[in-house]
Amino acid sequence: MATLDVRPRLLDALSALRDRVDATRFPLPLPGAARARRSRAELLAQLDDYVVPRLSAPEAPLLAVIGGSTGAGKSTLVNSLVGRRVTEAGVLRPTTRTPVLVCHPEDRHWFSGRRVLPHLTRVWMPVQDGPQGTGHEAYDAPYDGPYGMGDGRVGGGTGLGLRPGPRDGPGRGSGLGLGLGGGGVAGAYPVRGFHGEYGGYADGAGHGRYAGGYADYDDYPALGGLGATGSRAADYVPDEPYDALVDSLRLETDPALPRGLALLDAPDIDSLVTENRELAARLICAADIWVLVTTATRYADAVPWHLLRTAKEYDVTLITVLDRVPHQVAVEVARKYATLLDEAGLGEVPRFTIPELPESAGGGSGLLPASAVAALRGWLARRAEDPVARAAAAARTAEGAVAALRTQVPALASAAAAQHSAAVRVAQRVVDAYARAEERALREIAQGAPLAGDALTHWHCYPRDVPPDALLDALASSLATLLTCVVSAADAEIDLASQRDPAAEATLPAPDVAGVAGRAGVAARHWRRCVEELAEEEASVAERAMLPDPDAVAALAVTGLLGGRRARTAGEALAELLGVHGALRLRERGGVLLEECVRRVLDAEQDRLLAPLDALDIAAEQQADLIAALSVLRKEHPHAATWPPARHASERRER
Repeated sequence: MATLDVRPRLLDALSALRDRVDATRFPLPLPGAARARRSRAELLAQLDDYVVPRLSAPEAPLLAVIGGSTGAGKSTLVNSLVGRRVTEAGVLRPTTRTPVLVCHPEDRHWFSGRRVLPHLTRVWMPVQDGPQGTGHEAYDAPYDGPYGMGDGRVGGGTGLGLRPGPRDGPGRGSGLGLGLGGGGVAGAYPVRGFHGEYGGYADGAGHGRYAGGYADYDDYPALGGLGATGSRAADYVPDEPYDALVDSLRLETDPALPRGLALLDAPDIDSLVTENRELAARLICAADIWVLVTTATRYADAVPWHLLRTAKEYDVTLITVLDRVPHQVAVEVARKYATLLDEAGLGEVPRFTIPELPESAGGGSGLLPASAVAALRGWLARRAEDPVARAAAAARTAEGAVAALRTQVPALASAAAAQHSAAVRVAQRVVDAYARAEERALREIAQGAPLAGDALTHWHCYPRDVPPDALLDALASSLATLLTCVVSAADAEIDLASQRDPAAEATLPAPDVAGVAGRAGVAARHWRRCVEELAEEEASVAERAMLPDPDAVAALAVTGLLGGRRARTAGEALAELLGVHGALRLRERGGVLLEECVRRVLDAEQDRLLAPLDALDIAAEQQADLIAALSVLRKEHPHAATWPPARHASERRER
């Protein structure tokens, strides 16, 4: 028989691996990325909700999650196993919305905190239905908040409501059942109080046998105790149903359940509501025992079989319930279902058949006869009460989950590598295109391309008909136009090379020609002002009897830098004004600034294109970090790869 490995170093390795998985991202819409995102979420849920909590507390009760398709009868089955209505079953679809967990009262502390399913807010509720009896034990958990106060003591607590009860005004609900018209709940979710059979002014000493419910709201600390009056707790009538509260887990206790076992009624795995499907999948990941409920008409559907295949992959402790089977076809349906399980390699999975009864459709009390669920209840009870069988069930699921990391984590690492590779490919394509754009811009400037059109006309008319400022304006505008054309050509090249590349389509922004022109114009004018400052500096130290006009020096310098061979006469005129050394010095300094201007413009446009991709922060280390963390886990847990262990003798096929 396998036992749980709970060494601290193993837990540390699992926690480190969990952090690496959490840090991994798959933002690019590559083939397989959606699957990787789902696998990441499932893996985190498995580690957070089950593996780490189970290994940290191997003595905790077994959690059996009842899952299945819409209308499979999960809630009716849970109610029947408990012996009273703890979760609502009905004809509306989807039926189960807020998950309900039922455990023995002495096991309550295992689930009231954040040990398992830490993302769900706990809500303790009073008994919904059943005979008189004592209520929950006192549970000290004071919760104060800005909206009111409630001491949260189940069994003797009070909660001062924000709004009146349903009958006689502001009620004071008591865990002992003493109330004036019904209790209130203090906090963000004020709730109308409970009203018992004996009217609005009930004497809790005579009739209030059930303690008030307890609401454990970490996120809403102002929520206090709920009160009840009358001989039994009446229907809960909240202004905002608990089923509407997002991310909540309703908790019930009942001494009919054996210690060491908790049942969880999960939402439908095929719910039309996405949040319900995701929550159902996460709840299943937190289970020690998966109880898959299907029906005689839907046992071959794709959804439950996907769940079964996942269970086989994890090698979890699994049982199946074939519900609502008509007597006439019970043998034939059971035989066909068994054949399907055998073909899927799940022939050893315990199977239970429940006949179609009026209670299955919500008739009568909503509870199946005890004989209908006796075999299943006995199987679960033996796993909870027999230490050997209980350890085997928990160990098998936990070890199977750890062993599954052997294939899951490398798959995530491969997807992470694909993401990084795609990001590098897109980024390199942009960098290469802009590198060629820079070479082209500098080459065309050296050839005198900017001295064309309006700029060339101004040069031909200078200095007789065109002043220096007008020539400088025309030249700066021509430089900006050249840079805009070069950027547009690079963007077009990138766009052509990125066709049918989902990573590029998702990250590269659309061309912004107008914006490029504006930014290039600003850069060109800035360069012109810098050259004007250099020209003024050189003019002030020129070895001439009469100092040259700085504006004329700047006009000739800019023309020579942008005109290439076409502006040879500009260089000669500049040498006459400043001297040969001064002209060369000004040309060299202005040329350096020109190259910096070109690079600055192109680098800025390249960064603009890559900004969305950079914001995704697809690190190269993701793959290596995952593999390294998995290697540490393998070292600490070397036999995980050889799991599953031998089954306990009690895990024989049961029908």
